[in-house]
Amino acid sequence: MWQSVATEWASLIFRWLHVVAAMGWIGSSFYFIALDLSLKPGQGLPDGVKGEAWQVHGGGFYRIVKYLVAPAAMPSELTWFKWEAYTTWLSGFVLVIIVYYLEADLFLVDKSVMDLTPTQAGLFSFGSLVLAWLLYEAACRSGLARHEVPFAIGGYLFLVGLTYAFTHVLSGRGAFNQIGAIVGTIMVANVFATIIPNQKKIVAALLTGQTPDRRWGAAGKERSVHNNYLTLPVIVLMISNHYPLLFATRYNWAIVAIVLALGPVIRHFFNSRHAGKPSPWWVWGVAALGMIAIFLLSAAGPRDVQTGAVPAKVDFAAVEEIVLTRCSMCHAAEPVWGSITTAPKAILLDDARHIQRYARLIGRNAAWSNAMPPGNVTEMTAAERATIAAWLATGATN
Repeated sequence: MWQSVATEWASLIFRWLHVVAAMGWIGSSFYFIALDLSLKPGQGLPDGVKGEAWQVHGGGFYRIVKYLVAPAAMPSELTWFKWEAYTTWLSGFVLVIIVYYLEADLFLVDKSVMDLTPTQAGLFSFGSLVLAWLLYEAACRSGLARHEVPFAIGGYLFLVGLTYAFTHVLSGRGAFNQIGAIVGTIMVANVFATIIPNQKKIVAALLTGQTPDRRWGAAGKERSVHNNYLTLPVIVLMISNHYPLLFATRYNWAIVAIVLALGPVIRHFFNSRHAGKPSPWWVWGVAALGMIAIFLLSAAGPRDVQTGAVPAKVDFAAVEEIVLTRCSMCHAAEPVWGSITTAPKAILLDDARHIQRYARLIGRNAAWSNAMPPGNVTEMTAAERATIAAWLATGATN
């Protein structure tokens, strides 16, 4: 019991830290991209300044200038923006260990997709995380990233291909988390391996009286722009585990493909406005079409669809037997599943009254998707899911 309680509290603490750090990182990232795009040339600016921006906030006025490379001399105080990114990744990786690696049989593995052991699934997850980042880093350092449009298209196809592969190896929940973790790792590695080291090179050059290389700042800006366009998709992927109709349906990989496309498109709208360009209002038409497509795809049902005929009217007794057999070992006043000490989300499914009360919730998780049982550990069949769906279609009555 105490191990389970400790794990739950650790999950809460690191999730809280992860969200707070991510808010700080994303907020500063969005702010500086907007600031950089809004800079305007002005009179009387120091040599080497790209432009200035006047802003008002909290009852005060701010005048901000940006040096194209660096000022002539090192300032006495310098604020670095890095720990927000590092803390986001470190807390997120701890969460992956707590939630997905230690509970791999529930959340990372789905034996109906691929019969992996928890160790195999964990090694696959970590290995693909490292390999995907190395491939991205190699592509950037080769100079391919300087060709923005082909690089963006290639990167998009790379991530969609990974998503398709992950949904055929891991559980849907695990696949969404894995692609989100890869994108997040790429973003943090951009800060750790390129942006901050290049900024340190610039500072070191200033301290020794040398002229910093313009390429250092340009490379950091390039990676910062990559992060800016990846932020919205990774947020959706990180919260997707709360939405079974996203991660546990038949076309889950296609839903990710749409999300990966919509995020950069939406950022384009705001970046254009910050730069003072005409607002690309067409973006919201594309976003609306994308959301409609996600809605339709999420309604396609679970991956293991029942192909045989299902009775138009299903007796509640059949549904009750399915739920008691497949769900009540966890969703009970005294769960009998080893690592679970209380019913998840306090939802009880151990008698007829509770089953009818949570009928729509059962539908979202076990009939219209295959999110539950997690990892299909109790081996609910496609026919059983179809039976529940048919019962719900009649109004979930006796």
